[in-house]
Amino acid sequence: MAMFDGAELGKATPAHPDNVEAALSTYEEALFPRSEAATTVAHQNHELFCFDDRVPFGLIDILVSKERFSS
Repeated sequence: MAMFDGAELGKATPAHPDNVEAALSTYEEALFPRSEAATTVAHQNHELFCFDDRVPFGLIDILVSKERFSS
């Protein structure tokens, strides 16, 4: 994802050569919605693996259910 973001910023910069703030705003308009889904999943994983009341059993449940379906 970092390379994609770098490429997108690289496209926004020449589109606004005299206005860095405008280039960043253009870049961020696409970045924030795109990163929202990843942030949501990361938060859910953080809760499941670290702070959920069922730790580590939530992870064990996931691993067991995937193992059952992969056979």
